[in-house]
Amino acid sequence: MNLILVTLATFLINIPFGYWRSNVRKKSLQWILAIHIPVPFVVFLRIYSEIGFAFYTYPIIVAAYFIGQFAGVRISKIRKQSGYFTTSCLVMDFYRSSKAD
Repeated sequence: MNLILVTLATFLINIPFGYWRSNVRKKSLQWILAIHIPVPFVVFLRIYSEIGFAFYTYPIIVAAYFIGQFAGVRISKIRKQSGYFTTSCLVMDFYRSSKAD
């Protein structure tokens, strides 16, 4: 059960960072930060939930990490195609679009 929760949390943590990554220049400092800032959070989740660093957990957590990043990129692309103004902050973009409606 802990592995499922950590996997879900890893996925959800990475969505805003993937969104941020999609709105900055590739291989810039912000792009690198968008990829690497979530890592300490995932490590904390692994330790706090007591799943540890067993080998069988790596493929699951790494997959959730990258799927979360790609989901954020996809959300950004969908918002751009729908004509919404996008910045690098997913939360503020959703807040502004909810106030505009």
